[in-house]
Amino acid sequence: MNRSVQHYLDLIIVITQKELKSKYKNNVLGYFWSIAHPLAFALVFYIAFKIVIKIPLQDYMVFLISGLFPWQWLATSVGTAPTVFLANVSIIKKVNFPRNIIPFTIVLQDMIHFVLSIPVIVLFMLIYNITPGWIWLVGIPLLLIIQFIFIYGVALAISSLNLFFRDLERLTGIFITLAFYFTPIIYPETMIPAKYAKLVNLNPLTPLMASWRNLFLHNQLDFMQLAISFAYALLFLAIGSIIYKKLSWKFAEVL
Repeated sequence: MNRSVQHYLDLIIVITQKELKSKYKNNVLGYFWSIAHPLAFALVFYIAFKIVIKIPLQDYMVFLISGLFPWQWLATSVGTAPTVFLANVSIIKKVNFPRNIIPFTIVLQDMIHFVLSIPVIVLFMLIYNITPGWIWLVGIPLLLIIQFIFIYGVALAISSLNLFFRDLERLTGIFITLAFYFTPIIYPETMIPAKYAKLVNLNPLTPLMASWRNLFLHNQLDFMQLAISFAYALLFLAIGSIIYKKLSWKFAEVL
């Protein structure tokens, strides 16, 4: 293996380990904090929509969990993106390496959290008599790659731009909230009125989140949805890479 490639891989591992340790430093519950947030939201939405509003959807708790866990990965990574360069100034100034490795490791560590939360999804599925299928062996790696590329592209763009437009940090939080409610996560696509369905389908997150849910709940992969999600992922990766390349040479001026 090329020495520079090995160096970058070692750096990714070191930074990822650093982020994981700092995130759970002095936290007794450790791993359980990574699943507590989506479970708490699942409980709130279950009470609001299933018990109070009585949404006509079978196995609604599993429906919620199968969407909230992959969403948490996206929301956490994108929500952290604006400050990743600012939070790692000491490393950036001491070590000469491609700065885009930092948002890469942030997305990677959140992906690890998501992978570790899949057993929780399986547990709820078994409670509701839903059995995982062999298609998971293909579907999970494919969706992990697609979502990683998508989030990394978005995170790279936001982390680069925020160094020059600090208001972007606040706007990112608003964007994540709006995107959550405009993405079919707490409601199925079938409940969207026909006149708004096309707008929701234009949301690049819709086919991705729908793919996770179809895989978990129905052991199905819609390859058209996968292709659309992958195309969106490549688009956002291209946008993020262009923005990073245009601005990275100015990083030293603002860090």
